[in-house]
Amino acid sequence: MKPLLSETQDSDNLKDIGRASIQIVHDLKNQLNGLKLYATFLRRRLEKAERPPDEQETLAKLISGLERAADDLSMIVLYGRRLDLKRQSGVDVQDILFTVCSSLNESQQMNGGPLGSFSFDSEPANLSGEYDPILLADAFKSISLGALKMAQVRSNQQSLKIRCRKGTGTTPTAIIEWPDVNHSTHDPFRSFAGSHEIKMSLAARIVEAHGGSAECTGSSLVVTLPLSQ
Repeated sequence: MKPLLSETQDSDNLKDIGRASIQIVHDLKNQLNGLKLYATFLRRRLEKAERPPDEQETLAKLISGLERAADDLSMIVLYGRRLDLKRQSGVDVQDILFTVCSSLNESQQMNGGPLGSFSFDSEPANLSGEYDPILLADAFKSISLGALKMAQVRSNQQSLKIRCRKGTGTTPTAIIEWPDVNHSTHDPFRSFAGSHEIKMSLAARIVEAHGGSAECTGSSLVVTLPLSQ
């Protein structure tokens, strides 16, 4: 009979499997990017040859699908790696949210897509802390896009207002809420059920690395972050 592995050996094996999986996913992402490059060259040739619009549309959908798949694989690679926070003092949560909403709205206008619009409601309070502004902005972007998709599935909602306020507890905290969006039985912050869930799971990791929390509470998504004392 083969002897049982010790807990240390079992843990080491799991780490090895994890590292190997991340490398495989990384290689798959590179292959998808290569296919996207070839498809882009082909689309340019079709455009110059004035091929029928349906052929060009089919190729555009193929490229879009490859981009989404490569993006999802990138999220999995990032999720499997240790986060390296580059904290800065005096970073205002409200400034990050305003920039994220503006960027998302501008992106929708440029792409001409009907995804929806974003805004946020804040209060006149100092909501500053020691954060990595780039990673935190990425997290808020992923949560906002995922929340709007959930709201659209639930009630075909085309706009999303994010609420931001200071907590009332003894420890200073910033509370960010995406209200009236939850329609599912699973927690999108702890799920890999789809593209948005992968990104929201990574967003939760980023929030938790800052000492905060990301939760699905009732019909809302709620993020809590520690503020500077």
